[in-house]
Amino acid sequence: MSDQEIKYHHQTVDEKGKRRWLYPLIRVGDWYKYRSVVSYVLLVFLFGAPYLKINGNQFILFNIIERKFILFGQVFWPQDFFIIVLLMLTGLVAIVLFTSAFGRIFCGWICPQTIFLEMVFRKLEIWIEGEPAARKKLDNSPWNQDKIIKKTTKHFLYILISFFIANTFLAYIIGTDELWKIMTEPIQQHLTGFVSIWVFTAAFYWVFAHFRELVCIVACPYGRLQGVLLDKNSLIVAYHYLRGEPRGRIKKSEVNPEPLGDCVDCNLCVAVCPTGIDIREGTQLECVNCTACIDACNQVMDKINRPRNLIGYYSEEMIKNNEQPKFTLRMKAYSIVIVLMMAISTYFILSRKDIDVTILRASGTLYQEQPNGYVSNLYTAELVNKTSKAIKVDFESEDKDAKIKWIQAVDKIEKEETVKVTFFVMLPQKSIVKTKTNIKLLVKIDGEIIDHIETNFLGPVN
Repeated sequence: MSDQEIKYHHQTVDEKGKRRWLYPLIRVGDWYKYRSVVSYVLLVFLFGAPYLKINGNQFILFNIIERKFILFGQVFWPQDFFIIVLLMLTGLVAIVLFTSAFGRIFCGWICPQTIFLEMVFRKLEIWIEGEPAARKKLDNSPWNQDKIIKKTTKHFLYILISFFIANTFLAYIIGTDELWKIMTEPIQQHLTGFVSIWVFTAAFYWVFAHFRELVCIVACPYGRLQGVLLDKNSLIVAYHYLRGEPRGRIKKSEVNPEPLGDCVDCNLCVAVCPTGIDIREGTQLECVNCTACIDACNQVMDKINRPRNLIGYYSEEMIKNNEQPKFTLRMKAYSIVIVLMMAISTYFILSRKDIDVTILRASGTLYQEQPNGYVSNLYTAELVNKTSKAIKVDFESEDKDAKIKWIQAVDKIEKEETVKVTFFVMLPQKSIVKTKTNIKLLVKIDGEIIDHIETNFLGPVN
């Protein structure tokens, strides 16, 4: 196959358009060690976060079914959804900034797909089936006892790990308490949850055992976005072509060898790439910035006594003009936007009240004249307890002459409960000077005023 054909022909597809299985090498270098530490920390957090609790609340929960979200122990209900949207927008802008500055660093270092595939499933595959050459030979060999044992063992462990991932995923969606009920109580009581676990297990198994790098190449839209997010100052994994070209193998026998670049054309950078690309062809959407090619190339440079980082973190400007990384105007603008959005989100989170109160005058009702010279209006209130404990709620009018008469009173609201109450507000008729009077109701929790609700009161004018 010619160089021109290689450039436009991806390694995951053969000449007939069929899937070509990749067998990437593993070369343990400095960057691989750093990624391993980051990956293990994130894996511990991923599997442990649902089981951490703060003030009785799960550390992180995204219960879409019950419209209940918990972040770092803080409960967010539908009334707080704008805060969730604001946090999501902040995260989106942060990803845009990091992509603009550092390329697909999220994909190579933080994305769960990359972490599970490279640091869990790939290592397990190497442990059972051996290095790439041995794996390829095993796949192409006829079925025998050795192949059956290795393949069965590998895929059994794949399913087992996928089962744990599926349970963890559901713990983020339905909560650990509900997950524990599914695991311990009769299946008939939680048939939907039981089926969901195995559906997600099958999905994760298929992704990590078969679909693999195609998630990054085909399914994930983020790789295609990088084309518009990157610019000539973006710091990405790149080949220093001015230093590396022209490529050629070192030939000690020649008396006057042709001057060559540092690249010895060993193709090791291609052999280690988990998506099968040649980084020397320039920036490509398949590159996830995993740094595997940097480690492989550095090991070759060490052997031939040439400077490291022929492949490294570079921007186009750094390669062409031998410049240092720049913090561009666009990066500064993104940073300011992120800081502002984080500040606004923090303000809304800290200013949230423990109880959300909505008070409305009952629609379609007029005032009622009561004995002893009072006029009453009927009101309904919806109370949402956002805390993890039961609270005692009471209303009181700011006007000392007003009285509150409960029709449907509430004493305590249990944790994370929503209740509706009905009550009359009564004012002395002599104090009503307008058809519509603004009144303020004080909301008390355990005797402490936590909110002032303003509403209107209808009555006859004296």
